[in-house]
Amino acid sequence: MKYSIGIDFGTSSGRVLIIDIKTGSIKGMSVLQYPNGTIEKTLNNTPLPPNFALQDSKDYMDVIEKGIPEAIKSAGIRPNDIIGLGVDFTSSTMIVTDEDLIPLSWREEHKENPHAYVKLWKHHGAIEEANAMSNLAKTVNENWISHYGYEVTSEWLIPKVLELKNNAPDLLNKAAYIIEAGDWIVSRLVNENVRSNCARGFKSFWNEADGFSHDFFKEIDGDLPTIIDEKLEGKLVKIGETAGYLTEKWSKMLGLPIGLPIATAIIDAHSALLGVGSIQKNQFTMVMGTSTCHLMLNEVQKKIRGISGSVKDAIIPDLFAYEAGQSAVGDLFEYIVEQAPVKYFEEAEANDLSIFDLLEQKAAKTLAGSSGLVALDWHNGNRSPLSNNELSGVLIGQTLHTKFEDIYRAHLEATAYGTMMILEAYEQFGMTVDEVFACGGLPQKNALLMQIYADILNRPIHISASDYASGIGAAILGSVAGGGHNTIEEAVEDMKQPLLDVVKPIPKNVATYKKLFEVYKTLHNYFGIEKSEKMKELKKIATR
Repeated sequence: MKYSIGIDFGTSSGRVLIIDIKTGSIKGMSVLQYPNGTIEKTLNNTPLPPNFALQDSKDYMDVIEKGIPEAIKSAGIRPNDIIGLGVDFTSSTMIVTDEDLIPLSWREEHKENPHAYVKLWKHHGAIEEANAMSNLAKTVNENWISHYGYEVTSEWLIPKVLELKNNAPDLLNKAAYIIEAGDWIVSRLVNENVRSNCARGFKSFWNEADGFSHDFFKEIDGDLPTIIDEKLEGKLVKIGETAGYLTEKWSKMLGLPIGLPIATAIIDAHSALLGVGSIQKNQFTMVMGTSTCHLMLNEVQKKIRGISGSVKDAIIPDLFAYEAGQSAVGDLFEYIVEQAPVKYFEEAEANDLSIFDLLEQKAAKTLAGSSGLVALDWHNGNRSPLSNNELSGVLIGQTLHTKFEDIYRAHLEATAYGTMMILEAYEQFGMTVDEVFACGGLPQKNALLMQIYADILNRPIHISASDYASGIGAAILGSVAGGGHNTIEEAVEDMKQPLLDVVKPIPKNVATYKKLFEVYKTLHNYFGIEKSEKMKELKKIATR
């Protein structure tokens, strides 16, 4: 029997999976929480600016150095039976390194500098830079921006590069490379600076035909083209290709075969499509976790407002991959639950339930629409379709009779309404949605949530049986890199995960939610388009 390793780097933890390449079954696994978590309020007891979300790249190395041996041990297999390794990672998660790919934050001299640390995908310190890029692109009618939903968001790599130049120029001068975290992991394992076409195409305004838009970048900042050429350079490798081979040093350290083939890194949500097996056009896949990505494939490139990008060969060869997303989903639910009154926590403990399970039970007893509440799910900004990180959450309809479980349910519904806005955007620009898939950490855990989604989208939802679709997808690429399969499609057929359930819409709920969705759209357009500056004013007042 032969196996592939899939390493899934999420927002708060990393997972190492050992996968049977013929059945897709998980033979061994380790899960490691990042010891330093997400660094948002303070760095070494020094307050951070608003909108910062940093991480320590040493946490990622723990996943490699501890997680791989643990997973192999739990699988009880011979390391020589492992034929390949794949990596998926959140994106854009940016690291600045020296010429040896050592992060600058590892140096004593830079330990107090927040710009030396990993800037996580949800780091929004580059809002001004993103807005400047977006405004200029519209003024000069840049064609490339139409493939990114006509907006630039501060989550992406190039605005973060500008943020680094504008706020820490000395650090930028000391950096040899600016690199996506997934590429950094692969580069260290193979001891070569390699870059994935997936992250580069989606997060760096690059396409295979034209490369980077240097003329535009020069208009933004005269030094930017040179910075990109020098610090973002590297051997470009496509998804489905072998990025390199495990070095002798890492082989000895990890107990893996010398020269083990390593696959090109892929964005975590994109990897999930492979793990679920939704690799045909007209399939709409929701990868639901801390945030949600909404992905589709098509043989042609369409200009769709509000998407995060469309890139050829980024998931499946010869097909364009489309990404849209919501910045806060699991994060939002966790935040709302943390606001629950003490008596709810006491009741959950008394009934041996988690606070999430208790609120789900209570919210499930509420009929659709009966609370009179509608929320906007913008607590971490809006990624799609508005691409505005300065928006914030809204809840209307509260009365003296509103219960906390009503508020909880309203926010579950809000994320489903946000997904419906994205699905409609795909359809309005000529994409047909025949099937809806759901995977990630949320769908298997909250039956009410998935029923709400089925009702609001008015479509059956195919739910993956695995929590680990992204890690499975990474292992699929590892198998292809290692010669276990000739093509990605063949590997998906053997290794994709089974479905847990198909949740069908309830007609009476569909009718109610259709009315509520119109209210949501009215609020969406008012606060997100017509009066969006009001939310910006509130944030300015709050950060004075």
